[in-house]
Amino acid sequence: MSFDLQLKGRRALVTGGTRGVGEAVVRSLHAAGAEVLATARATPDRPISGVAYVAADLSTAAGAAEVASIVLERWRGIDILVDVVGGSSAPGGGFAMLDDARWLEELNQNLMPAVRLDRALLPSMLAQGSGVIVHVSSIQSRLPLPDSTTAYAAAKAALSTYSKALSKEVSPLGVRVVRVSPGWIETEASVALAERLARQAGTDYEGGKKIIMQSLGGIPLGRPAQPAEVADLIAFLVSPRAAAITGSEHVIDGGTVPTV
Repeated sequence: MSFDLQLKGRRALVTGGTRGVGEAVVRSLHAAGAEVLATARATPDRPISGVAYVAADLSTAAGAAEVASIVLERWRGIDILVDVVGGSSAPGGGFAMLDDARWLEELNQNLMPAVRLDRALLPSMLAQGSGVIVHVSSIQSRLPLPDSTTAYAAAKAALSTYSKALSKEVSPLGVRVVRVSPGWIETEASVALAERLARQAGTDYEGGKKIIMQSLGGIPLGRPAQPAEVADLIAFLVSPRAAAITGSEHVIDGGTVPTV
């Protein structure tokens, strides 16, 4: 049996699409035949042939409005929106280190890009009676690390709740909304973190990885996920093969979350 994802010609916007999971999603959708527009704060040094790029800061309302305008001008509508952009630069040290400005920064980086782009692009999906939105959340919404990820985790939890509410509103109108919640992913940023921890502990990279896994309470699979593995899950979820899937969360964490 063929497992064609049936994505040829589908119009897809991927945010945070130049590094890590975002770049892997761009590659996966492009390889499956979708027309892909990727956005990030800067265009990549080595762009993927056939992929269009827009440089914009989606943590701002103006950046989101610019991207939405370009998408609608280019395609007059959209079939797939994958909201990958996010992250955290909050310092360690617990709640006392998080002032109002830091909280707003975390929300603007991890919640508001999805809210703003959905608000701008969903009308075109509703008008055509079809579309798929994927919000990339995190297992940190369930397993926050008090020393360093309180604000990030809270923002991702807000994204998950918003995503569920949106799915209940628009799924009856033909638009599916799903969440993907990765655990630790071996991106360039996480490799750099593991290397830094390894130097501090006087060990090698594998030792640094073990430090991170221990901080998460262990990963039963014994390793982090690869960006391409997360991207493959997302490619399936946005495809007609997953036409009955909406309003759900799909965890890809190697078994890190210890509860049902």
